[in-house]
Amino acid sequence: MRVSRFYLDAPLQAGEQQLEGDLAHYIGRVLRLAPGAPIQIFNGSGQEWPGEIVEVSKRLVRVRLDSPRAGLAESPLRVHLGQAMSRGERMDWAIQKAVELGACEITPLFTERCEVKLQGDRAEKRQAHWQQIAVSACEQSGRSVVPTIHAPLSLDSWLGDLEADLKLVLHHRTEHSLASLARPATLALLIGPEGGLNSDEIERAQTAGFKPACFGPRVMRTETAPVAALAVAQYLWGDF
Repeated sequence: MRVSRFYLDAPLQAGEQQLEGDLAHYIGRVLRLAPGAPIQIFNGSGQEWPGEIVEVSKRLVRVRLDSPRAGLAESPLRVHLGQAMSRGERMDWAIQKAVELGACEITPLFTERCEVKLQGDRAEKRQAHWQQIAVSACEQSGRSVVPTIHAPLSLDSWLGDLEADLKLVLHHRTEHSLASLARPATLALLIGPEGGLNSDEIERAQTAGFKPACFGPRVMRTETAPVAALAVAQYLWGDF
């Protein structure tokens, strides 16, 4: 039997726990789980609380949790993805897949060719939306630690604040081999927007310590590039 996993942003302990609000509605009204159904709850700490549903009502769900156990181990490669923003579902998809592929931090970026303009309340709402996408991706993929989705930044702000053992900017016009690079513990990946980063942005990234990297001869869409890059990085240096 498939065991449903749910994220709860709250302290957890063995015993009975009451779930309310959107989570209770999703469990009881959307999934229609009944008393006796097995579940797992996690809160981002790296642990999992297995248990079962005790009661389902219109406004709340009561669960009984067992003692915690260690969740799925995180990849030994810690990846910070800098993703130029794209419109609508393409950005949602990129964040979802990056989380499934093990990214630890994601920063949406404003670049010269980026068509998305966010500020104030709109930026805060989009950040919250993307963080919820990360939570849902963790629920689906088995991760027990939820990656941080940072507030959108300008490219130069992100370049100036970033620290990593290895920094890569995706650039399809280079022939640098990834296999020749030393194994990093931390990796920063810079993905450009539709149309790519312009030559000045690539130069600024290289000045900030980024190495150009090519993942095959074909030009990828901005939401495809992080999937390919993260898969290769996890194969070379992570847990694939």
